[in-house]
Amino acid sequence: MTILLLISGCNQNKETAKAAFQYVHDPRTNPEAMKDIIEDPDAVYGFAPSPDSERLKEFVEYDWSDEEVVEHFRQIRISYHESTSSMSDIIYKMRDEGASIEEIARAVSTERNRLRLEAYKDDPETLAKVKKSNMEIYGREEGPTPDQQFEKTGSWAEVIRKAFSPNLGADAMCGLYDDYYQFYVELGLAPDE
Repeated sequence: MTILLLISGCNQNKETAKAAFQYVHDPRTNPEAMKDIIEDPDAVYGFAPSPDSERLKEFVEYDWSDEEVVEHFRQIRISYHESTSSMSDIIYKMRDEGASIEEIARAVSTERNRLRLEAYKDDPETLAKVKKSNMEIYGREEGPTPDQQFEKTGSWAEVIRKAFSPNLGADAMCGLYDDYYQFYVELGLAPDE
């Protein structure tokens, strides 16, 4: 009996040694985040890509419980988020030059595709997977054309908003959901709490 208690105590200490990561803003309550991810108690940040995800299925094969793997993708996500400021620069410059909303949307949508691929420039294996996914979904490696986005959204303003919309599920998998939460609120992708 004493041995069973000791063994049980060892397992419990081992299980509680690594406390589960918790977000302030719970991605599980946001359908926009959960459409691409599943809860995974073994994952570093509690989430892994869903095998049913149209956008993240290429990432299912990675071990989301491996801190090094997750940190690699975390740094890519951070770099991508930081790079999107160039899209704001395009909007301000083109607006000041008198461009139409359609012209601006086309430029920003194209820049977003470029930035997304650029984020994986140092990871050729994942870049190939992203291009493959783009090809399957949009029929082109670069990602959706502005016209495809317009057909989907019905407005050039929405094409611009969509260009700024990150994948909330990918951010949740990488521990970034809280970091960018206010941005999601501003884009209408999360409730203002």
